[in-house]
Amino acid sequence: MEIIFEDDSLKKLEEDLSYDAGFERSIVKSFRMLIQYIRAAQDERAFYNMKSLHYEKLKGTLDGLHSMRLNKKWRLILKLRKENSSKLVVVISVSDYH
Repeated sequence: MEIIFEDDSLKKLEEDLSYDAGFERSIVKSFRMLIQYIRAAQDERAFYNMKSLHYEKLKGTLDGLHSMRLNKKWRLILKLRKENSSKLVVVISVSDYH
């Protein structure tokens, strides 16, 4: 799937190996692995099939968004968008929304 970053610092976090955006090393590693997994996925079903991601739709003030687990505390917040015949993943933030 194609990925768009809403936040330029997250795009830099993926591309610049020396950049950590203030996150712990384990979060950065999980983030980069998850981005690779998203790029390789055919569609959203792959996210549901990988149970360890805890892929879920969010509710309340985050309604319309989805999350994937980076670790027990941190989540990758994203939304899916259709553009022509392809689906895009818009990466919004890395956050502790609990």
